[in-house]
This record gives sequence, C-alpha cells and structure tokens, in this order.
Amino acid sequence: MSASIDPANIFNAAESIAYAEKSVVSKTIIKKTTGTVTIFSFDKGEGLSEHSAPHEALIQLLDGKAEIIIGGQSHHLESGQSIILPANIPHAVKATERFKMLLTMIKG
Repeated sequence: MSASIDPANIFNAAESIAYAEKSVVSKTIIKKTTGTVTIFSFDKGEGLSEHSAPHEALIQLLDGKAEIIIGGQSHHLESGQSIILPANIPHAVKATERFKMLLTMIKG
C-alpha cells in the first residue's frame, strides 16, 4: 500500500502497516488540530515507555496481543478489543506478542 491513505477509499488498517523486526512502526493517517489517528505495529518485546498525554485516546487492537498499563494497572488486550487511555494518567504499551493498533487521540 502507498505511504499515505487517500480519503474516500476503502482500506484495511491492519494491512496498511507492516511489522519490522525489533521495532515499533507508526503511520499517521489523519492529522488535524483537533486530533490524530495513527496505526502502529510492535514487534514482540517492544513498547512505549510510561508517559501521559493531556487528551483522552482510544486504542483499538487490530492484530496480536498487548499489555496496556494505565495508572499502574495492567490490562491485557487481544485483537478486536479496545481501551480508552484517560487524559493526564501515566500509561505504557508493551507487546506481549507482535501486535498492531489504531490510536485515535481527540484534543478537547
């Protein structure tokens, strides 16, 4: 698939990004002042260290399994499941196996 996704065209989010060995790959598909939509792929063992954001965000798992830690509490998600990251609460993402996710951040 091309580097960008054209509006008004059908696409499969999970197929729009590839896995890369020992890496986290991201592709922003919508970027507006009001928020972003980004697709990520994580190789097993990779992740995003604990951080917080001033806005809520929705994680939707497209493939695989992940551990999402929010405010010190661990949540184990599988493909097809989603979780909301609350604003201003520290969170981290860990790949318990390879996984892909769609992250939607809405600025309020």
